[in-house]
Amino acid sequence: MKSTSLGLSMALSLLMLAGCHRGPSPNGSAGANALPAASDAPVVPAASGGKVMLGSYRVVLDTPGGELPFGLDLVQEGAGVAGYLVNGRERLPLREVKIDGTHLEIRMPGYENLLTADAAGDRLRGEIYLVKLGDKNQDKNQHVPLKAALGESYRFFASSATDNADLSGRWAVTFTEDDGKAEPAVGEFSQTHDAVSGTFLTTTGDHRFLAGQVKGDELYLSTFDGAHVFLYRARLMPDGTLAGDFWSGLAYHEKWTAKRDTKAVLPDAYGLTAMRPGIRHFDFAFPDLSGTTVSFQDPPFRGKVLIVALAGSWCPNCHDEAAFLAPLYKDYRGKGLEIVSLMFEHFGDFPRAAQATMRFRQHYGIEYTTLIAGVSDKDEAAKKLPMLQSIVAFPTTIFIDRKGNVRKIYTGYSGPATGEHYVQFVNEVKATLDQLLAES
Repeated sequence: MKSTSLGLSMALSLLMLAGCHRGPSPNGSAGANALPAASDAPVVPAASGGKVMLGSYRVVLDTPGGELPFGLDLVQEGAGVAGYLVNGRERLPLREVKIDGTHLEIRMPGYENLLTADAAGDRLRGEIYLVKLGDKNQDKNQHVPLKAALGESYRFFASSATDNADLSGRWAVTFTEDDGKAEPAVGEFSQTHDAVSGTFLTTTGDHRFLAGQVKGDELYLSTFDGAHVFLYRARLMPDGTLAGDFWSGLAYHEKWTAKRDTKAVLPDAYGLTAMRPGIRHFDFAFPDLSGTTVSFQDPPFRGKVLIVALAGSWCPNCHDEAAFLAPLYKDYRGKGLEIVSLMFEHFGDFPRAAQATMRFRQHYGIEYTTLIAGVSDKDEAAKKLPMLQSIVAFPTTIFIDRKGNVRKIYTGYSGPATGEHYVQFVNEVKATLDQLLAES
């Protein structure tokens, strides 16, 4: 196995020479997906004169569903500037912040996405560049316009209404695509006066940290977490149900409805993805970041308990999983655990895919094996892993015993935004590993 520091160094050299979950995922290579070059300006504190001012901004993205707000804090840290994306309970650290006078650039953590803006006094104007899976003839990347105001801390409405519906609690939700395809979900919200936070749990993963407001009988929620550009609106109907719209980025829309249900649950995440009948053993053979093929049959995996994660650096739920798996591996590898992440990236060319995976590894301090398995299309991914009946979601997590038998497959991910559901998942994983590691 070559997923060592030497292999990673070789990959970096090659790259230098070479130059969730939701929404559409067209097929094809990513020749049109070249990321705009970030400037080489150093990370510097805001200087006197024309400058990007530090502090808390209310950022608004211009989307097909209307204004999508989120918080952005720019703060002095040491000799430079750091940032934080603010969505409800989450303050997501941004470490790649560059300020050059009135120009601001922020690389999203572990993603290929980029925020750029220019300052005029205490205002910013610019865009968020989202890298999407495209094809040879059409650029699917998105440029989402933004504006920001320093010192504004409200989400949707500067002044809160005093007579608002109470939407806290658990809701049974249905998201319906424009073509009529429906997907179940569970909404869990908490509310203080007009301020609402929470998330949606779905069979493919949660929608992460959402924040918003209620105004009368209308609900407004949003998030931008480095990848998700999610906006929700709904109205409380006379019968007590919610009905509204959901927009993702610039090109995706669904209707959604919800009914209060304290017992609302999703299908069992361990029952959505299965091996083909008669097959018990999992197998793979894909290149690591240096281009060397790594196989399930290689000596480092023999006799080990193995977690195989189907993931991608573009996938926010995969980021949540990596934040869990990276320290888990350090705790359990001495007991006989190995982890392999099969990365399905937006890029058909190997150097771009390896570069995106390298950023992902570095951001989470990943020491387990990451292999470049293909492009981020579920049907194409299923062809690469024919022992599975289908691939329903990224991430999908496969638990394999010391004899190479698949014991469990978990579809999707319930991350920190889901609260007790995340705690339950973490405990289940550790209990599974303890059981498998104890077997001879």
